[in-house]
Amino acid sequence: MRIALAYSGGLDTSVIIPWLKEHYDAEVFAVTVNVGQHEDFERLRQKAIDSGATDIWVPDCRREFVEEYAFPMVAAEALYEGRYLLGTAIARPLIAKKLVEGAKRFGADAVAHGATGKGNDQVRFEVGVMALNPQLAIIAPWRLWDLKGRQDEMRYAAAHHIPVDSTPASPYSRDENLWHVSHEGGVLEDPASPVPRDVYTWTVDPEEAPAEPEWLTIGFEHGVPVRIDGQDMDPVHLVEVLNERGARHGVGRLTLVENRLVGIKSRGVYETPGGTILYTAHHALTTLTWDRDLAFFMTDVANRLARLVYDGLWFSPLRETLLAAVREANQRVSGTVSLKLYRGQVTAEAVTDAPFSLYSPELATFEASQFSHQDAQGFIRLWGLSSQVNGTVMRERVPS
Repeated sequence: MRIALAYSGGLDTSVIIPWLKEHYDAEVFAVTVNVGQHEDFERLRQKAIDSGATDIWVPDCRREFVEEYAFPMVAAEALYEGRYLLGTAIARPLIAKKLVEGAKRFGADAVAHGATGKGNDQVRFEVGVMALNPQLAIIAPWRLWDLKGRQDEMRYAAAHHIPVDSTPASPYSRDENLWHVSHEGGVLEDPASPVPRDVYTWTVDPEEAPAEPEWLTIGFEHGVPVRIDGQDMDPVHLVEVLNERGARHGVGRLTLVENRLVGIKSRGVYETPGGTILYTAHHALTTLTWDRDLAFFMTDVANRLARLVYDGLWFSPLRETLLAAVREANQRVSGTVSLKLYRGQVTAEAVTDAPFSLYSPELATFEASQFSHQDAQGFIRLWGLSSQVNGTVMRERVPS
């Protein structure tokens, strides 16, 4: 038997390699998708082999991740529960896609992953595999083995001479890609406990950020960010630059108790500096280029898309339909946004060069303008006619 394992090199997947070999008499092939995580991939390759993998495939998917997964979330302004920028969730369908490709590459009969039975990722990985190759068997060790938690995993790793980064003193579970880094576990599981300072790995403490604000401009073309401070950049470099500049000012920190798909509330800490900047900039443009009805409609689209991504249904007709609406709405989202970064905050201060702007200074001004104030009277009469009729009926039918 051959098994393709979605391998991160973290505690879970490091332990899974020998466990799979013990329990399935199988060859294990690691698939590590480069989505921009800060990782020494040569070290990771050797670690996988030392842990018992027969071979490892590390496709570089950074550009694909940014262009086809992360940037569409910006264009939609999709936020799960109104806050979470979907950093982990949006990478999972791409990893599932490459896991299936890896299984074909290695001639595997099955795929495996290190997601727990409590989490969302098990759904995202497995639904993705089911959609792309339903013939593959799926093995989820966390639902099968007798290891009860991360402490058991650490003991198992030590007994099998597998090097891991987690220790009892630093038990955090982290997921990192070009878009964000997430932190869970340890003291973070207690919502009554403040987040320790050592949890954060990307962003500086806003209290220790520079005393002076930093300004930058981001240029968009049809909803896609293409330049910073007037300089055209490829998507990966653009996100890297924004991550560095945002992190320096403590931008993009979020502590969230969220509702997992499986019905459990969980607490996570997220750092998404570049993404936070891009969402803010995109929204500033849409306030000028989307009319009232389109803006309200796109709010509904964003909420539905965020939940669909979070719930692992990327490979679905609904996702394709929602993103078609996002692409169409963003045909008019072009222009340059000026932003200020300052001690944990990013604010959009100005928008220029927006060819589809619907803002008319001549109509908006409080000074003499083209707007006829007298026209408002008839509008209000018609707009409020149903309220007037209802009020009249209620006064006649309901005793005072």
